[in-house]
Amino acid sequence: MSALHGRRPRNRAAVRLVALAGSMVLLGGCEFLTVGPRYHRPQLQVPAQYKEVEGWKPAQPQDTAARGDWWAVFADADLDALIRQVEVSNQNVALALGRYDQALALLGGARAQYLPTIGADASVTRGQNSQIGTGASTTSGVGRRTTNLFRADLTVSWELDVWGRIRRNVEANREAAQASAADLAAALLSAQATLAQSYFQLRITDMELDLLAGSMEAYQKALDVTQARYDAGVAQRTDVTQAQTQFENAHTQWLDLGITRATLEHAIAVLVGKPPAALSLARRHDTPTVPAAPLLLPSQLLERRPDIAASERRVAAANAQIGVAEAAWFPTLTLGGSGGYQSDAWNHLFSLPNRFWSLGPGLALTLLDFGGRRSQVRQARALYDQSVAGYRQIVLSAFQNVEDALVNVRVLHEEAVSQHKAAEAAALTLSITQDQYKAGTVDYLNVVAAQNASLAAERAWREITARQLTQTVSLLTSLGGGWDTQQLPLR
Repeated sequence: MSALHGRRPRNRAAVRLVALAGSMVLLGGCEFLTVGPRYHRPQLQVPAQYKEVEGWKPAQPQDTAARGDWWAVFADADLDALIRQVEVSNQNVALALGRYDQALALLGGARAQYLPTIGADASVTRGQNSQIGTGASTTSGVGRRTTNLFRADLTVSWELDVWGRIRRNVEANREAAQASAADLAAALLSAQATLAQSYFQLRITDMELDLLAGSMEAYQKALDVTQARYDAGVAQRTDVTQAQTQFENAHTQWLDLGITRATLEHAIAVLVGKPPAALSLARRHDTPTVPAAPLLLPSQLLERRPDIAASERRVAAANAQIGVAEAAWFPTLTLGGSGGYQSDAWNHLFSLPNRFWSLGPGLALTLLDFGGRRSQVRQARALYDQSVAGYRQIVLSAFQNVEDALVNVRVLHEEAVSQHKAAEAAALTLSITQDQYKAGTVDYLNVVAAQNASLAAERAWREITARQLTQTVSLLTSLGGGWDTQQLPLR
């Protein structure tokens, strides 16, 4: 009988613990309420087509093929090698990656609230009381006793998500993490676009350096001819000085372009995460090809722009925060339990008579906060309205970016054709004028004017080519590059 009596307390405690665990599981599996509005993407007025699309002929087959490396349409190996370094070494991209990691950590912390919190405690205390108490270990004077207390216990606390506060908080953090992922994609796309535009500016600068070098060579020959004619007495001294002026002006412009090229090279080095001294790009003499860029429908733009996706996810997060704020109006239900051992002697601490335990639910409700919760809900709704307005503004700006790029690319193509003809005509005029000067039918001032016109026309054509390339990059990135919302994690 004594053995049977000794097992009953232990069995009863086990039954209670099993009952508590079962009730937790059952309550955890219940479908509780979820306060707060259900999320719907804000309504937008999306045009059926772009305004500036008239006459636009998208490239084939890029407009139907899967779009990954958007810069591949330029077919430039050097550009490809540089852009691939951006994802690895660009510090703005690294900053966005750190923010994304932080958002994931916040999401993990929010999800941890679904589960119970388990704690452990062990303590040893020694104290003296003015009255004689039970469990004294050592007497220290008449009527006073020094006591030791050894304690070891476990505590369990679990907030039941009855009203959906935790679920809404997890939802808000999940949407925020998705927004951070889209921010990372936007930062990468922006860095890639900036690098591509700087790279093409550098290559056009190489073309202009070659043009000025050729012009200086021609001007030097003209100076030699003019000097010889002056020495022969068939030309004036002013012809020589004008020829020398032309040469020196071209030389000055050539030197100034060296500054432009160096600063562009420095900018590219920083974009790929290197100090300027660590990057040197050899000069090239070929003309970059301006490709025909693919085009998306306006409705597809909403899925292709990472900045739009980030803004839309923040709207969803703000909507979930309304539920978090509204949940404060409802009571918090917590299941808690603790158990352990307590004794005045260490060697008897873990004996059955020294065991203690407690189980029970807790209900907490704020009765009066003088408008505090109402203000929090109002603030959450105001933040949602702000995020909706910001989302719509970003979409409008995105459509503007595409329309601007479309009209620039289309008109610049027409300008390039016209300016190339002007450059050819100016070169022919220079050749005729030089022959006339050698024949003595015109003075050297006509040659100077023809030289200036020819050089200006050539440089204008190259400048338009540079603008074509940069605007093509702008169009590709305005369309989202090779990104889409399917790349968002945690969906």
